Amino acid sequence: MPKETHTSNSVIGPDGLPIKYSLLTEEQAAPTTTGVRSPWVTGLAENLDPAKLAKLLKAADAGDNQDFLTLAEEMEERDGHYSAVLGQRKRAVSGIEPVVTPASDDQFDKDVSASVEDLIASPLFPDMVDDLLDGIAKGYSVVENIWQYGDKTWWPEDYLHRDPRHFQFDKETGRELRLRDDEDAEGKPLTPWTMIVHRPKLKSGLPVRGGLARIVAWSLMLKTYTLNDWAAFLEVFGMPLRLGKYDGQASDKEKRVLLRAVRDLGADAAAIIPKSMEVDFIECSGGKGTAVFAEMANFLDKQISKAVIGQTMTVDDGSSRSQSETHDNVRGDIKKADARQLATTINRDLIAPYVAFNFGVDVKPPVVSFPVEDPEDLKALSDNLSKLVPLGLRVARADVNKRMGFRVPEDDEPVLQIAPAVAATSEKAHACVNCGERHRASATQMDEDPLVHEALEHWEQDMTPIVAGVIELARASSGFDDFLARLDEHTPDVSRLGQRLAISMMKAKGDGLSDA
Repeated sequence: MPKETHTSNSVIGPDGLPIKYSLLTEEQAAPTTTGVRSPWVTGLAENLDPAKLAKLLKAADAGDNQDFLTLAEEMEERDGHYSAVLGQRKRAVSGIEPVVTPASDDQFDKDVSASVEDLIASPLFPDMVDDLLDGIAKGYSVVENIWQYGDKTWWPEDYLHRDPRHFQFDKETGRELRLRDDEDAEGKPLTPWTMIVHRPKLKSGLPVRGGLARIVAWSLMLKTYTLNDWAAFLEVFGMPLRLGKYDGQASDKEKRVLLRAVRDLGADAAAIIPKSMEVDFIECSGGKGTAVFAEMANFLDKQISKAVIGQTMTVDDGSSRSQSETHDNVRGDIKKADARQLATTINRDLIAPYVAFNFGVDVKPPVVSFPVEDPEDLKALSDNLSKLVPLGLRVARADVNKRMGFRVPEDDEPVLQIAPAVAATSEKAHACVNCGERHRASATQMDEDPLVHEALEHWEQDMTPIVAGVIELARASSGFDDFLARLDEHTPDVSRLGQRLAISMMKAKGDGLSDA
């Protein structure tokens, strides 16, 4: 039986220590209008250069990651490709239906599991999952859980995503996340069981260096240079070169007039010059520079795709649909790792306190998981089944239904199966020489045909008149040539055989009509 979960003004957490009601029900990390937790920041992506980027990354390594996090947010807003592939990676996990597994088959554990299922069925839960996955880019993500108590149950009233810039890592280890505070440069420890902290482990080392934004930042900076140069090139390319000509007697004033006229032609397509001066328009040819810029931009996009989703086929390479479906949207191992790490965070920071608050510290919580199924090649599966099942391989129908996406039918529900007519002719059948159709009696079968068996029982009696006539003819002949000559004129007695065949054919036809 679970132990008491409450005291007079506190509740017992998973660690066995009491926590005050007020700490659970009130916001602990709310932003402030001024100070270190202000929601307003100055952009950094504008005019980003290598020196500026290296400076903010170095500052992040030293513990001041606010500028880096600001840049990481802007990167998602300024580059469509990065935003698309990052969203693709997040949705690959957030779109998975979570599964709750009871701690045991005991009825009490099943009841606890059912309560947790109600928890994750809340409309707030999917949005909270999306917010946690923001840590993939930034290295960590924090969602504050505002608890409420009612009807003798602790329940999350709201999940509030907190700005990652409002947190910092401790100076001693660089791993403990703390809340920034105006009065404490080291930050305040996070209130237990009020924060859901997701720190994806994309690489070993300090968490501040683990976000995808750190990897992608260099590619996006180079892409910005490429796009700026490309835009400048397109602004000039296609516009004819305006060449002004003046004679050797032109004064400086006349030269300035001609230069101003040439410039006005580029902006307003209108200008006046003295009659003695000329302006030639020289058309540009080639335009190969466009391909250079496009190739560079595409190359950088592919590097971003590989860093974020592990492959380029579904976004960059214009592959066929079947190839894309085989590769899925996100590489399988990455998707599984993200799902596993997300489940670990939710089980630790949400499910564990929920069960402890409501059922007791000694109750083992159920496990929430996000199962990732490998893409199935249904054609290959069907081909293998069609070859192996006839050889005796026993396969559970439920397993096949699950792998092919079919619902497992009820016991009394009609199901698809091999039709009797198809089963009877599953072996190679021979066509009837008279009508050309295929009859059961003429098919090659595993069991002996009863009509054939009946006819073979009387073959000696049926063939005796025919064989006796031939033997008598041979004895009366003077030699082999004489025998062949007599054989051509001989008429065998086939009355008994004909009667037998007639009866068998009538039975076979009746048998065939009764099965039709």
